[in-house]
Amino acid sequence: MFFFVLFAVVMGAAHYYIWKRAVRDTTRPGRGRRIGTVVVLLLYVLVMAGLSVSRLGSVVGDALAWPGFVWLAGAFYFSLVLGVLEIPRLLVLRSTRRLEVSVAAGVPDAVVETPEAAQAPEEQPADPGRRLFIARSLAVVGGVATAGVVTYGATEALGDPVIKRVPVTLGKLDPRLSGYRIAVVSDIHLGPLLGRGHTERVVRMINEQQVDLVAIVGDLVDGTVDELGEAAAPLGDLVSTHGSFFVTGNHEYYSGAEPWLAELERLGVNALRNERLTIERAGASFDLAGVSDVTGVAFDDGPDYARALDGRDTSTPVVLMAHQPVQVRESAKHGVDLQLSGHTHGGQMFPFHLAVGLQQPMRSGLETIDGTQVYTTNGVGFWGPPVRVGAPPDITVVELRHKFAG
Repeated sequence: MFFFVLFAVVMGAAHYYIWKRAVRDTTRPGRGRRIGTVVVLLLYVLVMAGLSVSRLGSVVGDALAWPGFVWLAGAFYFSLVLGVLEIPRLLVLRSTRRLEVSVAAGVPDAVVETPEAAQAPEEQPADPGRRLFIARSLAVVGGVATAGVVTYGATEALGDPVIKRVPVTLGKLDPRLSGYRIAVVSDIHLGPLLGRGHTERVVRMINEQQVDLVAIVGDLVDGTVDELGEAAAPLGDLVSTHGSFFVTGNHEYYSGAEPWLAELERLGVNALRNERLTIERAGASFDLAGVSDVTGVAFDDGPDYARALDGRDTSTPVVLMAHQPVQVRESAKHGVDLQLSGHTHGGQMFPFHLAVGLQQPMRSGLETIDGTQVYTTNGVGFWGPPVRVGAPPDITVVELRHKFAG
């Protein structure tokens, strides 16, 4: 409820700003302004309705989700672009004022330095037609830029994920395991906007890589098993040498974690709930462990690093699956060699990239934090708007390497 109220307030402010710059400033009082006002109000209602009913799993909810979430991205970027255009707007208005004063005085603009010319544009007498032209021009520029960004972002979000290949050197890895390949996929986010076709594509692309192991690091769904079980079913077709493994993300707890964990087990995807197992090849081995997401604490299913990691043979490396990169702080205390994570979506929509650091120690890619290597994937889905700007979806093939391997 707190999130919904906060979202409503923020969206209300954004739509008011859009109305002010794209409707009030671009129209004269009358029918056109009234129509524009109604349109902006309806768009605001559409966003709120889309958020409210998208999780109901109904035909109405699905019908509202697409236009609602697309316009959510549109409202965000339109507000952002209009905000950036405030600078040229003020400069153009100031230049216009100086020109008006010059014409009125009958002298060249270059020599006019009157107190009136130095006043702020809003305080001087205005040419309504000129102001209207400037406002309309900027609104058109903002609208075209927004349409371009959202269209590009939707193409990125709904297109095929990028296949990334990331070599990771582990000092304790047996040379016989060098070249071991793990497909890392996260944030599939099955829900009202992404269904079975999305899962089939992800499974097909993973299978084409012919990996040794598949690691699904959380946020598979935004809905219940009854609603999305059919959409998740293709996960049963994943093929790898040592199987497919899963750890919970925060969205599993919003969607009913226990039924989903049972469904995944039925599909042959092994859930690691604060536990580990030994992966062996050619007489060599490493440990694969998984911990629950930190959100699970509120559902009596929080991460238990001691249970997952204590008592193991520390002469061999351990690879830990944990949904959020921030979990590396605890992982490092337990000697984890490599953590595989998701959650951040790589920021999903610029400039949210800049906000990721407020919660997480990294946005995406491979980094070493507190002595533990962490790889964070951008994920293959999206949350909210079907838009990705500056953070394309990816499936990553992590290749483990011995430190002396070429």
